[in-house]
Amino acid sequence: MRAGNVLMVCLGNICRSPLAHGIFEHLLNDKRVLVDSAGTANYHSGASPDPRSIATAKAHGIDISHQKARQFGRADFDAFDYIYVMDKENLRNVHALATTTAEKNKVRLLLETEEVEDPYYGGPEGFEIVYKKIHTACQKILEEWNRL
Repeated sequence: MRAGNVLMVCLGNICRSPLAHGIFEHLLNDKRVLVDSAGTANYHSGASPDPRSIATAKAHGIDISHQKARQFGRADFDAFDYIYVMDKENLRNVHALATTTAEKNKVRLLLETEEVEDPYYGGPEGFEIVYKKIHTACQKILEEWNRL
């Protein structure tokens, strides 16, 4: 796996994918690689991340307050080398927009075989659990990149 532009995707782009975007960008610390996030639904387009995501990231020294939610679009297949989704539903949603095998091959679950649960309807503790899962997955991706 080589370094490349990364898109993190969840449903509304206010909880999980903004955290993943911020974590990956923070760990990567390489401005030559574009990191972004999007949602498969347009429920929150233009909105800031959930305050609980912002607070969780801030507690770990990461500022995601500047991010704005947007919907995943076909152009994202061209702009990004890797598209990491948080769960199987969003994997299906993104795959449904792909028109080629190459586009489908860019899309994978962030946790490989597991899902990152949506913490939206829970309390702050759920956001911390999600943060830890995402952080571990991002570290693993970067370790793979560094082995090349």
